Amino acid sequence: MPKDNDGARLAVLIDADNAPAKHLEQLLVEIAKYGTASVRRAYGDWTSTQLNSWKDHLLKHSVQPMQQFSYTTGKNATDSALIIDAMDLLHAGNLDGFCLVTSDSDFTRLAARIREEGLTVYGFGERKTPEPFRAACDTFVYVENLALTKPKAAEEAAKPQLQRDETLDRLLAEAVDAASGDDGWANLGTVGSNLSKLASDFDSRTWGFSKLKDLMQAHPDYQVRSRSAGEGKTPNAYVKHK
Repeated sequence: MPKDNDGARLAVLIDADNAPAKHLEQLLVEIAKYGTASVRRAYGDWTSTQLNSWKDHLLKHSVQPMQQFSYTTGKNATDSALIIDAMDLLHAGNLDGFCLVTSDSDFTRLAARIREEGLTVYGFGERKTPEPFRAACDTFVYVENLALTKPKAAEEAAKPQLQRDETLDRLLAEAVDAASGDDGWANLGTVGSNLSKLASDFDSRTWGFSKLKDLMQAHPDYQVRSRSAGEGKTPNAYVKHK
C-alpha cells in the first residue's frame, strides 16, 4: 500500500540482470506514488547483448547505467556494485527510502540493513522473487501487476471476477478483525494498513482489482458502505463481515 510520502526522496536501484526492461515506465509511475526518484541507476554489464533491451528505456527515463564488467561467470559483480552504492547513498543521509528493483534474494540483507537505519524499502520484482526478499521490504510490488494497470473506463467494463484462495481469505479476515469497532465495521484505510503489515507484497491488483475497495465489494464474505466524513469531505469507506 502506498504511504503518504509525496515529498520523500527515493533512490531507485535496478538490478538489470534480474528485472525486465519492458516494465520500466510503469515502474516509475508506481514509484511516483511513494515519492520522488531523486536517484535512478541500473546495474549490469552493458557490453553484454543480454541487456540490449534496456538501453532505449534507460535514455528515455533518465536512468543512469552503471557499468560492471562480468569478470567471472555469474552475477555477483553486479550485486556487489549495487550494494556498495546503496550503502554509500544510505550513509550520505540525503534520502528517505530506497526502491530495489530485482527478483534476486541476494539483496535480502541489504533491504534489512536499510530498514535498520529507519528508511523505507520498496521492492519490485517478478512473481518468482523469493519470499525472504519480499518479506525484507516494507512494501513489495510484483511487476506483473504494473502491466495489468488499465484505463478506468476499460477497467470498469472488464469487471473482474474474484478468484478466491486461502491466503487472501486469511489476510482479509485478520486485517478486518484487527480494525473492527464494537459495531463490527472497520475503516477500509485501516484495513489496508493492516494488510501491508501482515504481508509486504499484498496488492489488490494481484487479484485483478485496482483498489482494495473494489476487491472487498467483490468478495462474498464482506459488505462495504460509505460514511460521511463531514461537509465537503470525501466519504470514508467501511467494511464488515457478512
